[in-house]
Amino acid sequence: MGTVNKVMIVGNLGRDAEVRYTPGGSAVSTISLATTDVWNDKTSGERQERTEWHRVVLWGKQAETLNDYLKKGRQIYAEGKLQTRKWQDRDGNDRYTTEIRADRIVLLGGRGEGGGGGGDYGSRQSSAPSGPAPGPPELTEDDIPF
Repeated sequence: MGTVNKVMIVGNLGRDAEVRYTPGGSAVSTISLATTDVWNDKTSGERQERTEWHRVVLWGKQAETLNDYLKKGRQIYAEGKLQTRKWQDRDGNDRYTTEIRADRIVLLGGRGEGGGGGGDYGSRQSSAPSGPAPGPPELTEDDIPF
C-alpha cells in the first residue's frame, strides 16, 4: 500500500506575504498561518484557547500572484504536503524546519475582506470549500509571536 502526505488547513495570516527570489530566479513566499482551538475547561468551566502557528511555503507563479492578496489577518485555506528541511544556523549546528509546501490556496473571508469571496489559486482545479469556513477568532497583536 502507498502512503499519503496531504495537509488541508484553514487559518488566519499572522503577517503580510513577502516574495523573495532564489539565486536561480524562482519566486518563493513564506507565510505564517494561525489556527486556534477553543474549548471549555472541564474543572473550571472557563473558556480556553490555544493558537498553533504553521509555516506555509508557496513557490513560483503562485507566490508572485498571491503576494498582493495575502495580508495579515486574512483567512485562507491552504492545501499541500508536509516537508522537513535541514539547514545550518550561524554556529554550524544542524536545524530542521517542518513546513507546509502549498500547491493550492483559497482566499476566504477575513478581517475587513468582505464576505466569502476569494479565489482558488493552485496548480489544479478541484472543488474548494464554499464560502467562509468557521474559523478561529480574530487575532490581535498579542497573538502573533514575532
